[in-house]
Amino acid sequence: MVDRRRYGGPPTAPHPHQACSEEPNVTSLVIVESPNKVRSIAAYLGDGYVVSSSVGHIRDLPQGADQIPAKYKGEAWARLGVDVDNRFEPVYVVPAEKKKQITELKRLLKDADELVLATDEDREGEAIAWHLFDELKPKVPVKRIAFNEITKEAIDRAIANPRDIDQDLVDAQETRRILDRLYGYEISPVLWKKVMSGLSAGRVQSVATRLVVERERDRMAFRTASYWDLEATFGCDLEPSRFPAKLAAVDGKRVASGSNFDSTGTLKGDVVHLDEPTAAGLATALEGREFAVRSVESKPYTRRPYAPFRTTTLQQEGSRKHGFGAQRTMSIAQKLYEGGYITYMRTDSVTLSQTALKAARAQVKELYGADYLPDSPRVYTSKVKNAQEAHEAIRPAGESFRTPKETGLSGDELKLYELIWKRTIASQMADAKGNSVSIRIGAATEDGRDVEFGASGRTITFHGFLKAYVESTEDPDAEGDDQQTKLPNLSEGDRVTAVELAAAGHQTKPPARYTEASLIKELEDREIGRPSTYASIVNTIQNRGYVYKKGTALVPAWVAFSVIRLMEQHFPRLVQYEFTAELEGVLDEISHGRENRVSVLEAFWAGENENDTGLKRLVDNLPEIDARGLATFDLGEGIAVRVGRYGPYVEGPPMVAAKDGGEQPTRANVPEDLPPDELTLEKAKELLATPAGMEKVLGTHPETGLEVVAKNGRYGPYVTEALPEDAKKSAKPRTASLFKSMDLDSVTLEDAVRLLTLPRVVGTDAEGQEITAQNGRYGPYLKKGTDSRSLESEEQLLTITEEEARAIYAQPKTYGRRAAAAPLKELGEDPTSGQPIVAKDGRFGAYVTDGEYNATLRKDDDIATLTHERAVELLAERRAKGPAKKGGKKTTKKATKKPAAKKTTAKKTAAKKTTKKAPAKKS
Repeated sequence: MVDRRRYGGPPTAPHPHQACSEEPNVTSLVIVESPNKVRSIAAYLGDGYVVSSSVGHIRDLPQGADQIPAKYKGEAWARLGVDVDNRFEPVYVVPAEKKKQITELKRLLKDADELVLATDEDREGEAIAWHLFDELKPKVPVKRIAFNEITKEAIDRAIANPRDIDQDLVDAQETRRILDRLYGYEISPVLWKKVMSGLSAGRVQSVATRLVVERERDRMAFRTASYWDLEATFGCDLEPSRFPAKLAAVDGKRVASGSNFDSTGTLKGDVVHLDEPTAAGLATALEGREFAVRSVESKPYTRRPYAPFRTTTLQQEGSRKHGFGAQRTMSIAQKLYEGGYITYMRTDSVTLSQTALKAARAQVKELYGADYLPDSPRVYTSKVKNAQEAHEAIRPAGESFRTPKETGLSGDELKLYELIWKRTIASQMADAKGNSVSIRIGAATEDGRDVEFGASGRTITFHGFLKAYVESTEDPDAEGDDQQTKLPNLSEGDRVTAVELAAAGHQTKPPARYTEASLIKELEDREIGRPSTYASIVNTIQNRGYVYKKGTALVPAWVAFSVIRLMEQHFPRLVQYEFTAELEGVLDEISHGRENRVSVLEAFWAGENENDTGLKRLVDNLPEIDARGLATFDLGEGIAVRVGRYGPYVEGPPMVAAKDGGEQPTRANVPEDLPPDELTLEKAKELLATPAGMEKVLGTHPETGLEVVAKNGRYGPYVTEALPEDAKKSAKPRTASLFKSMDLDSVTLEDAVRLLTLPRVVGTDAEGQEITAQNGRYGPYLKKGTDSRSLESEEQLLTITEEEARAIYAQPKTYGRRAAAAPLKELGEDPTSGQPIVAKDGRFGAYVTDGEYNATLRKDDDIATLTHERAVELLAERRAKGPAKKGGKKTTKKATKKPAAKKTTAKKTAAKKTTKKAPAKKS
């Protein structure tokens, strides 16, 4: 175990003004995080420097029992990898895949006169620097440098201004890691036992899932309300001669709109609720009546520029403007940062450096003219709690900004760079100015009712920053900041004519589901999570199967409902939004040296007092949990949704079985792409009445005693055994597809028992090699080693004898080759590989490929509507996972070995060597 308190930071660095570049005989080993940065940084530093990378984190808590050091395996806390009985000291291990890199770094360090730790400037980067220091145990001076852009000026500035490792930041990162480990390792097993094997819980992941589930609950409880109004087109002699207006009031009372109804469809407030007959009658009563302008209100319109991008706003705009998922946006931004095109992309700051302000203002004047440049630079302050204003916003890198065309970028990288460039430039431009006008037009009906219409418009007289950039919105019906609606220059008392007048019906809409962008905004607004974690949180809840995408909307799976129900009932504090936000704030306090890591962890684990129940006490004293109750959601009339081991299904009242007269419940699988709010009682009845959606309990297997069920699955109808709830995670049920001659209506228990014997051992050949009968994608066949022979019918699988099988193998084998399936769709070029992307139909469903990587389509992806952008996103996610594994080993493309960069060797003298001291803890 690492006694982290022995290492507060690196040895004191040389005087800041004594930069390494001024000592030609000194060789410095510079370690960065990403190997993609090595070449460009090495080029900027030149001779005297050797640049290598840690390739991300080099140590972590043990990921499994096999990684726990032998000396700790007998300890009660060993599975956690954290000694909860001794100040929560972590056990750090170097994973097998990182040992080679550590060996290489140690080799390079032997020839170095000093070590420069140049990892990223956030919490994670600081922690990586500390882990490198602790693992490499350098005997030479150590410097910590940080930079937020990969340019020569930034690198030189960082080298000239080294600092110590910030132990408070390291403590904050370590506390977060331990909190996440304790949370996940204690609660996940409860989910395995009571909901489903393989599930996981997480400090922020579970809260994010709860947000999505609660939004779906709101949609399920929502009741639509209908309301009507009048839509008019008025005409006059001025330009424009026609303009639209809507009914605003009747007899002095405001007409009800969507905002006047609550989620149950109940009307709120003192307003007039028009139904269709009333609205139609009002329209008729106004025909031929005289309309006059009652009021005109005009006021100046001013719109200030948007702040430069921080991580969350970049993710939101990447989604709204280009359809990028959060992970995709960050992946592209990472490449831009490593290529020296933008500043560091994980930041909650909207501050621009003086250098950036000067560059932006110069470009505004050059591209748009002096009229678009305000008298002084615009300064923005983040509204995000604990934002690190010393950091910078995301902006183009360098002391002068390259236009998108000057970068030479293409594809998605060009799109994202252009977005960042435009937003940065716009942030330093003049306000947009114009006028907004509101007009009220009235008339009286023949029976004396007074009606009033409202019209509003906006004209922009000076576009200012809108000339460069206009922010998008989540609501497709919302007006953009640059949108104009011109109204005629009317005055009070002017007469206008109703050219068109019609009753218009409307319905209230349920609250919109979260998209990746809006969920990230919600998390940030609630102060949950941090910029570096948002993309991974959204990615995790999708990869875990809690949430899936339908278009751009995030839809919770039924299993997420069960998980959140368990958490709310038995771990309510841990999924409270306020508690999670407070914990995030506490981590920030640790990073500023105002909180103690041990005290924070102790409070979380054991509780601050007897009334404050910590995680350990909660888990140790869990009451009996009703697993069936957690998985059951009543729809009414005896019909319920159940979350089963193999997915959700609806279960209805018992019905008489066809053969033995006994009663059994009717079941039907819930389609994978059916959102929970659409599974109404009526839809459930429809599923139960449809054979294709049925799930039939056939009875008990005579040998195993397990329940045998017939289902309709993704690849057709099949039978399977239902394993008990306490079965091991690794246990797999026997499953067999129905023969083409069978269907769900007629299949019997006897049929199922015979099918479950497949694949069947038929016998052996003359040499004793085993022959099996199997049903495959291309039909029934015999298999002997690697030699397969087709059978004529599926029935032969159950009846063929050893003698008949030997006779088939005695015949010469006929060879044939299936023609390659034609692409289902061509989708253009992949911006990363430069290869054409095509969609194909594969063994496990449709997928997209660029010839190097294959990415399976998700539940909500449809070939007919699949876009180039979506295909690129799928391939990027697949590419980020690395090469596929074969035979347990990673397969990689063989690259041509390049000669190593020449290292400047310097004479080393005893006088130049300095003894490493244990660095002092930062006060």
